[in-house]
Amino acid sequence: MTGRLLSLSRSHPAFAASLAILGAVVFVAIFGTWLAPQNPYAINPSAVNQGSSAAHWLGTDEFGRDLLSRLLIGVRPTMLVAIGATVIAGFFGTLLGIAGAYGRPALSFIIMRGVDIMLSFPPILLALLAVGFWESGVFSLAVVIGVLYIPHFARVAHSATLQVTRQEFMEAEHAMGASVQRVVRVAILPNILSPLVVQATLTVAAAILLESGLSFLGLGIVPPVPSWGQMIGTARGYLSQHPMYAIWPSLLLALTVLSINVLGDRLRDTLDPRLREE
Repeated sequence: MTGRLLSLSRSHPAFAASLAILGAVVFVAIFGTWLAPQNPYAINPSAVNQGSSAAHWLGTDEFGRDLLSRLLIGVRPTMLVAIGATVIAGFFGTLLGIAGAYGRPALSFIIMRGVDIMLSFPPILLALLAVGFWESGVFSLAVVIGVLYIPHFARVAHSATLQVTRQEFMEAEHAMGASVQRVVRVAILPNILSPLVVQATLTVAAAILLESGLSFLGLGIVPPVPSWGQMIGTARGYLSQHPMYAIWPSLLLALTVLSINVLGDRLRDTLDPRLREE
């Protein structure tokens, strides 16, 4: 995998740029607290909605807090929610998808019809309904968004498992009397990993957008802890006074999601043998 990433970086500048941006985002998410030039929670009534200056490189918000500092620490909750949701969705979605493809027909019917029902509802509507019953926060948002994207992983795992079960090595496993656990662990999971990795990148991007949308509406990360979506939602009331207040988090959010989508598209082209043959 590392060799493929290096090869892609050399041959595809967009992929290399996306990888660099994501590396910077992850670095900031981990070390943002130490990188912030000022206290992101310190209120300064005399510096409300100011533009760029020597003291505040990107300006201040409606409470006089340093925007750069809040942007640097605002990426952490968003990424924690996105990655946590992807792990939850990937784990349970993969299990359901494999069970739906390799299990008994009755079990397969129940699982896949349940998946179809969940996929028929827009995630934002289900998320709005779910977060109304729980206290907002990183953990609750990760669980809610993760559950909403379980059907996407289930569909991918189900389709990939159906293809694997038609291969000759599956017949060999059955002929040797392999248990279901061994077949899943040795024969199925390694052969469906590639599409699941691609789905994971797409889910991270979708989860970032969904968390940002909920925070924009005031149903996501609870203030005073900042997140990019929350900052955009607050800044819309100050567009005429301080337009850069909304532009900076919007730009960072767009770049992050775009980079993840470029990474996912290129990984799909590389890991899918059918696309490589074309």
